[in-house]
Amino acid sequence: MDNREERASCDFFNGTGGSALRADCGPQRKAFRALHESGCFVIPNPWDVGSARYLQHLGFPALATTSAGFAFSQGLPDSDVAVSRDLSLSHIATIAGAVDLPVNADFASGYGASPEDVEDSVARCVATGVAGLSVEDATGEPSSPLYELPFAVERIRAARQAIDRAGGEVLLTARAECYHVGHPDAFRESVRRLQAYAEAGADVLFAPGPHEAEEIKALVEAVRPKPLNLLVVRDIGLGVGTIAALGVRRISVGGALALAAWTGFVRAARALKSDGSFAGLAGLEPYADVNAFLAADLRARQTRELILSGASRP
Repeated sequence: MDNREERASCDFFNGTGGSALRADCGPQRKAFRALHESGCFVIPNPWDVGSARYLQHLGFPALATTSAGFAFSQGLPDSDVAVSRDLSLSHIATIAGAVDLPVNADFASGYGASPEDVEDSVARCVATGVAGLSVEDATGEPSSPLYELPFAVERIRAARQAIDRAGGEVLLTARAECYHVGHPDAFRESVRRLQAYAEAGADVLFAPGPHEAEEIKALVEAVRPKPLNLLVVRDIGLGVGTIAALGVRRISVGGALALAAWTGFVRAARALKSDGSFAGLAGLEPYADVNAFLAADLRARQTRELILSGASRP
């Protein structure tokens, strides 16, 4: 794919908050791939533009969207049915266009049951300008919560084909949802599925659920040399350094940061209503600090856009 084709694909779903700064996705995609080649990095999950820009400000090397965090911000449950494909794509494009960092899309179950539908949806997700995306193997049906493995593999192959047709730079993460759906032998079934997804073309493997060091290390070994993403949504007694020593390449936090915000809000609101107390408003981040950060961020982005627009003139 030449640069003109890549720019066109990255601009296609550029939503509010996006700009010409993300018109060329190549640098972010190359940087994201490089992050997975060695070491370990934390990829936090913002739920809106403000949280994304603050996480960039803190110096994280990449970001990932969170389907839960976004759904909650829209007054919706975390569900492929409640959050439509178009709404999800618009949000992903907004986050990808709002920062200069690589962004990985939490793309739920690929917004399609059949491999053909997954391929179409993934092609649309690639067009938002993301550097990576994840596809789950959960069906959403309590009676049969996971796709049968041969069919799940076909879905990953379809996602791989969509990415390859777009130039192949976007990293594909395959998720095995065995722990989340309560599979009776979640570890063994996760290994079986992740190994099959690796053979089907997944670049990164992800089985959200394990928190014990021994189990995490066993998953790392099972998918090696492919990198493993570990989800940490609570204090599991292991720090980033310890997790890195287990061989984990990438650590995400899912909807945990959004839930941290919800926790502060809910506690303060309940205290205000139930007790008539303003105690929940103690220790707030100062308004002036947040406003000053966003004002400085806006000025910096406007300056860069002026520079880029001037450089693009003949």
